[in-house]
Amino acid sequence: MALISNTYGKGRVRVMRIKKDGPLQDVREMNVKAMLTGAFSPAFTSKDNSPVVSTDTIKNVVNIVARENLGLDKEEFCAAVAQRFLDKYPQVETATVIGHETKWLRKSFDGVPHPHTFTLDGNGRPFAKVVATREGQTLYSGLSGYTFMKSTQSGWDNYFMDPYTTIKETRDRIAATSMEAHWLWDGKPADYETANATVLETMLKVFGTTYSESMQDSLYRMAMAALDAVPDIREISLACPNKHYLLINLDPFGLTNDNDVFVPTDEPHGQIECVVGRD
Repeated sequence: MALISNTYGKGRVRVMRIKKDGPLQDVREMNVKAMLTGAFSPAFTSKDNSPVVSTDTIKNVVNIVARENLGLDKEEFCAAVAQRFLDKYPQVETATVIGHETKWLRKSFDGVPHPHTFTLDGNGRPFAKVVATREGQTLYSGLSGYTFMKSTQSGWDNYFMDPYTTIKETRDRIAATSMEAHWLWDGKPADYETANATVLETMLKVFGTTYSESMQDSLYRMAMAALDAVPDIREISLACPNKHYLLINLDPFGLTNDNDVFVPTDEPHGQIECVVGRD
């Protein structure tokens, strides 16, 4: 039997790059698949792994190229990764790199683009909910899966610690979430669409423009601001899973990583929920 063809590599290499220009930050999140062909048939046919570049090494190459090229667009970044495999490993004949981009849109407040606050492209699913009995109706509006992020101005410290605690304190981290939210109407606004937009915009402005001591801190202040901005709301419920971005250790490769390159991960995630209403 003949080995007709072979290829191998690493899939779902998730990487977030942050390019900083003073207070202005640009974020580029990608999901990369890197596949190699070349002189690797002995691993399949002869139990000989000597020419094989470890798939963990392939992941490391993606991360190293990410750190060295924080500002490249997805096309040039994929090209740089592919070229690195050809330059570094003579046994590689073809490097195929596919990068799917998670598109983050810079958020503006009061008509001014914000330096480090972003929302996900094609974002959220608005909904309405009515609970009706013979005594009356309750009406809710809300959003499902509305995803937003800020690349700095968030921390997590001074929390309870015991022998099971391993997470390190920080005053500078990425804060990101995919929010589930709904609010209970106490009256009828002049226009539901406008009022709903005000709720969301008010919450995002609090999140993006103020320092976050924790997601708990941000959610409570976001909810209070929404209640102040829209008097017809009686209470608001927020559920926000953390979208974690973990700093990649590049020390083994002689590279610094000053909050420049992260690995995005969704599981497991912190789940923060609250309901805030009028007194």
